[in-house]
Amino acid sequence: MNSEPTTKLVASTDVLIVGAGIIGLAHAALAQQAGLSVTVIERDHRAVGASIRNFGHACITAQHGETYEMAQAGRKHWLDFAAKAGFWAIESGALVVATTETELQLLREFSTSRPEGQVMVLNAEEVRAKLGREHTEGLHGGAFLADDLRVDPRTTVGILAGWLHRQDDAAVHFNTTALGFGAGTERKARVETSRGAFEASHVFICVGHDVDQLFPSMAAEHRITRCALQMVSASAPESTTIVPAVLTATSMLRYDAFTHMPSAPALRAEVEAAHPDLLEIGANVMFTQRPDGTLLLGDSHSYDLTQAPFLTEATTGKLLQATAKVLDIDSFAIAERWQGIYASSEVAPVLVRDIAESITLVSVTSGIGMTISFGLAEANLTALTVPRSSATR
Repeated sequence: MNSEPTTKLVASTDVLIVGAGIIGLAHAALAQQAGLSVTVIERDHRAVGASIRNFGHACITAQHGETYEMAQAGRKHWLDFAAKAGFWAIESGALVVATTETELQLLREFSTSRPEGQVMVLNAEEVRAKLGREHTEGLHGGAFLADDLRVDPRTTVGILAGWLHRQDDAAVHFNTTALGFGAGTERKARVETSRGAFEASHVFICVGHDVDQLFPSMAAEHRITRCALQMVSASAPESTTIVPAVLTATSMLRYDAFTHMPSAPALRAEVEAAHPDLLEIGANVMFTQRPDGTLLLGDSHSYDLTQAPFLTEATTGKLLQATAKVLDIDSFAIAERWQGIYASSEVAPVLVRDIAESITLVSVTSGIGMTISFGLAEANLTALTVPRSSATR
């Protein structure tokens, strides 16, 4: 922590956000809408991290407990800022495909555990219709999760950052790296950066999986590691339009709302017997379709403090084979392959910690950053008391 001002003051605002991923931008957008002046700083020249390397799926319905509450609270903000900023977002819902009776039984249990109409159990023909396919081998049925949303991950955060920067009381500074944090003037917090110093009545540090680069002891205490995943994009089968996000049995093993159902242990045993190769790679076999028609397919999960950059072709092959079976096709025409990385912790799915007066560290330490971003930001800002100021940009 650097408590002594060392560089010229560039700007002073009510709220300063470090990090222009979706978590940081959600805090910034809600703060600006609440009448606070906002500055965002981001070390890269544009968004290149986890916020663009995902499915663009706000997986609201499959959350449980506190994360479910945050996901539901943030849903309206996703739609509100899509209209204001102009990014693509749809109330798509999600489709969970069931290929065994055990999978379908779990979905029946899930449906009865939620308010009427939120989770609708479907027969095989209804699932085929939502997939836009005439045939899909081995379908037993599925479920439609009505509350889920989709955005385009490649464009959303860039559009939101651009919109925010155009507001009179907000600014987004790319290629600006945070170097130190401490006390500023008039009881404000100060952030020393590669382009000078910024001050604010409150600072939110939203740096994703890089908590350990700024606060290694805190990262160790929360047992934060890096989860790496493999994904691909591919051309959709001819004349195929799939509106909802599509999940499978492996998804039901990963999302908390499903794992709390009575049939969850039986499902895990079934998948372990039938598809041990998918469990070995930590698979969540699912896919979404972007507005341009391409499919986003994935994903696998591996955990380490530092992730090697190399993609394993066998892992991608297993994911593609499982996805092709859902759509009843032979193969995909692959356009891109990439690695995503996000923060992960067995301690809790979210880390919110005051590191000093008026400075709060925020990291989603699970793979649901897009899903809970606005709800988490709303909770953090509700707890904040910041006097409005005539701040300068």
